[in-house]
Amino acid sequence: QVMLVESGGGLVQAGDSLRLTCAASGRSFSSYAMAWFRQAPGKEREFVASIFGKISNHTPSVRGRFTISKDDAKNTVYLQMNSLKPEDTAVYYCAAGLPYRVAAQYYESWGQGTQVTVSS
Repeated sequence: QVMLVESGGGLVQAGDSLRLTCAASGRSFSSYAMAWFRQAPGKEREFVASIFGKISNHTPSVRGRFTISKDDAKNTVYLQMNSLKPEDTAVYYCAAGLPYRVAAQYYESWGQGTQVTVSS
């Protein structure tokens, strides 16, 4: 397993940008798929984006606005979020697990989460 620590959340206005960072510790960082999930109050945790090697995947609601990337040398994953909307408000979680999966059950390591709040 890897240990994950997210940072970068905050309170912003609609249309603003934020960059979330997930720092990973442990061996074999590059062997895991890395992903971002989010959970809004009263809702299920949902897939946002994942990356494995050079292949990334973004859920349709964020495609064109959010971009996942990673730096293997720094064991770090990023989520650049542009044109934020109030409906993006949620706790965002970083996760490590199997590649090419969108279901949370396939991710074995999770961070503690970082709150993103977008005001209208």
